[in-house]
Amino acid sequence: MTTRLPRAWLVGIGVAAAILLGAVFVFGIGGNSQRLRADPADATQVALGEQVYRGHCASCHGEKLEGQPHWRARRADGRLPAPPHDEAGHTWHHPEEMLFRMTKEGLASMLPGYQSDMPRYQGVLTDGEIWAVLAFIKSRWPPKVQQFHADLARRASGQGN
Repeated sequence: MTTRLPRAWLVGIGVAAAILLGAVFVFGIGGNSQRLRADPADATQVALGEQVYRGHCASCHGEKLEGQPHWRARRADGRLPAPPHDEAGHTWHHPEEMLFRMTKEGLASMLPGYQSDMPRYQGVLTDGEIWAVLAFIKSRWPPKVQQFHADLARRASGQGN
């Protein structure tokens, strides 16, 4: 009896640790965005990203990632409409860490004074959900654009030329 109790505790602690580690990775609990990435080949991450995108992003950026009409022309209030996130837009021109920060912290965090309708999602979405949205968006790009973005990420991290 005394030997089973410690073993049961160890198994329980191991299971709890595995669940916690999985939650940290998938949902960004703990907030360290450096551990996560947007992987367009990860079907689970992409599925979560599509769900979050539909609930938080599609109303402005479009169900098909097409953006708002005339997205390059400033409106009367001086703000730009929401850009597309498909290959017709410029999302894929930015490193994913920048896209993550723009989404989490808002555009003004990177461009002080910039006025935008884009809300910041810090406190609304977890880091894992933001990375999942980016994975969903990237999964919809053609292979050539995905390769360009992967090369951009390598250059931004100092791993490639």
